[in-house]
Amino acid sequence: MKHRQLGTLDVSALGLGCMGMSHAYGPSSDETAAIRTLHRAVDLGVTLFDTAEVYGPYRNEILVGKALKPVRDKVVIATKFGFRIDDTKPSAEMITGTDSRPENVRAVAEASLKRLGVEVIDLYYQHRVDPAVPIEETVGAMAELVREGKVKALGLSEAGAETIRRAHGVHPISAVQSEYSLWTRDPEENGVLETCRELGIGFVPFSPLGRGVLTGALKKLDGLSADDFRRSLPRFEAENFDANLALVALLEEMAKEKGVAPAQLALAWVLAQGDFIVPIPGASKVPHLEQNAAAADVALTKEEAARLGELLSPARVAGGRYPQRMASMANR
Repeated sequence: MKHRQLGTLDVSALGLGCMGMSHAYGPSSDETAAIRTLHRAVDLGVTLFDTAEVYGPYRNEILVGKALKPVRDKVVIATKFGFRIDDTKPSAEMITGTDSRPENVRAVAEASLKRLGVEVIDLYYQHRVDPAVPIEETVGAMAELVREGKVKALGLSEAGAETIRRAHGVHPISAVQSEYSLWTRDPEENGVLETCRELGIGFVPFSPLGRGVLTGALKKLDGLSADDFRRSLPRFEAENFDANLALVALLEEMAKEKGVAPAQLALAWVLAQGDFIVPIPGASKVPHLEQNAAAADVALTKEEAARLGELLSPARVAGGRYPQRMASMANR
């Protein structure tokens, strides 16, 4: 596996998003199967593993820590803080707001260290910007954890360009995480991608496969469980979903021409957008993981990347990526 830099961190060109093993996409994975997938990822050269306190909640950190304990010195573990969580509510409703007060920054870090079973968090993200707390205060508290040796590097998730600049002025930000894929180009349009490029900050796209749609494997909504988080997203409303399948067909056609899987082509496009970009596609099953990892070796010409970008232009996508309440938490 080729490597790239996220600020001060050296990581594999493709990481692994671990959320789906415990959260959001229907029933959690069987622990034995999830651990098998995590171990196989290490075998394939994946070194960046992404989790968060809210995934589960809490259960995903425990799973990731348990699985990676034997190879702790070979991997980079990223986790996140910043949501108010009511774990008595269903998955789609348990986030009740944001909390980036300095005392919560520290409290979550201490709890995450215990759940992960590690002495240091390699990459500690603010999950969403909290409008009630100046970013300088939040990053100042995060920086204290670095000075104490409890955290190695800092990150932001779904932050706006100006917020990133202000945060970076307090302490170097190693990574910014946002949704980015063929059908979600917000970071291009709002200046986040260019800001990261300019400041030497790594960029980590989550959902680079469009929450499974860009794999070509998801053709019907009735395959999603009743509690699947995607059922709350505008792009997965029946009319929008059916319209978007026409775009997926274009991706499948080009993938066939290239002799690769649709998922591999979609990931190769994201990787081609810059050498500071490290996508973290999710995978709970070994075959999907292996397919995704192989995308790191799929080369696209400039002409192929441009053609693909035009075919799946976000202007052609039906529905927004989030409902209004969640959309309001992004790009602050």
